[in-house]
Amino acid sequence: MGKKLPPSTPTAGRRRKGPSLAPLSACKRRRIHEASGWASLPTDVVHLVTSRLLAGDVVDYIVFRAVCSGWRSCTSDARDPTLSKPDLWPRGWVALCDGDGVRPDDAGEIGFFHARTARRLRVRLPELLRHRIVGFTQGLIILLNKRTAAVRVLHPFTRVVVDLPSLVPVFHDAVRNRNSLLDMNAAVCSASATSIAVVAWFPWTHVVIGAEAGRPTWEVLHRGLFLRSILPFQGRLYATVGEGGSRKIMQLYPRSPHPVLAHVPNNFGDPCLCSYFLVESGGRVLLAIRHLTAQHCGVDPFQQNAYKLFALDIDRGELIPVNCLGGRALFLSRDRSLSVSARDLPSVNSNSIYFSLRRDPVVVHSIRTGFSERLAVTCQIHDGKDRIRPSVCPFTIADHLLTYCHPHEW
Repeated sequence: MGKKLPPSTPTAGRRRKGPSLAPLSACKRRRIHEASGWASLPTDVVHLVTSRLLAGDVVDYIVFRAVCSGWRSCTSDARDPTLSKPDLWPRGWVALCDGDGVRPDDAGEIGFFHARTARRLRVRLPELLRHRIVGFTQGLIILLNKRTAAVRVLHPFTRVVVDLPSLVPVFHDAVRNRNSLLDMNAAVCSASATSIAVVAWFPWTHVVIGAEAGRPTWEVLHRGLFLRSILPFQGRLYATVGEGGSRKIMQLYPRSPHPVLAHVPNNFGDPCLCSYFLVESGGRVLLAIRHLTAQHCGVDPFQQNAYKLFALDIDRGELIPVNCLGGRALFLSRDRSLSVSARDLPSVNSNSIYFSLRRDPVVVHSIRTGFSERLAVTCQIHDGKDRIRPSVCPFTIADHLLTYCHPHEW
């Protein structure tokens, strides 16, 4: 047998063939790489991926579409000009208060925290300039123009803005209290399949007004309601209302011929000494009632607080007692309440309620044991005019989430 030639040596009497195709230009190589890689996913697979992304976080959906032109061409734009598609809202994102006394509208930026993934984003928003933040709904920001009193709804990640008319006419006709404008609060609701509405209320005047995007004026929805807690849920707006010694849950928007959904139990002592909170938790509406326990004198005030939980059956108008929150935790405030998964945030106690008192900014109450624990003490930054100490950042996650529930901190 003859000697075996090394692989690199050409066989005698045989020519090496040259390349059969001319070298590709850089542009052509790039196009072939895109067509043969992830960009060549079938359209049905791309739609399956985007449906999963939209079920979790719209930011991931925006990032997915930015990968290549092929994925953008077979998916819908996240910039919905009407903001009428709730699946494109920044659900799960809460705004962070920096604690240095600078308002977000003055800074022109907001830090956002995703309560499920613990992801944090700081977004520059020039649209905040010359506006005041008057509400948050599912990550959407509701702004009031300081000069014209016009209202607008801002999507912080797509920068889409929906403008609504000025409050001036309805304010002079129905509200007539300039001081109440400082405590104004608002929420976004679904007016139709292609339009949103904003509902605003003024605590000192007990007036609720609303306006639909594209309509020229605001209208008075309710008068004389003493609102305790207000919750946007599935495009509608609900509230606990106090009248005399009774408390009930009502639907504020859209207006209904039978707005009262349920009557709140009145066996927790004087209703004037109780606090009522509506919060969405795990796809259902919960009512939390904070009442005082029969403790002897000398016990710290925060140890005298007890809670009773109910789930609201909207269709039947019933309140069903709830004895356990499972892996969730509630952050309660008179103006806004929040429910998070403690499994996703290890520093948050599950089956617990976080709240604040005048001298105790963060208190956690265990549903299982019935005891409360003070987590933080007041750390004043301003004396009302000047800064008296540096910022106390970083806050804990519990601090941030509870501060988000207090609009006055903004």
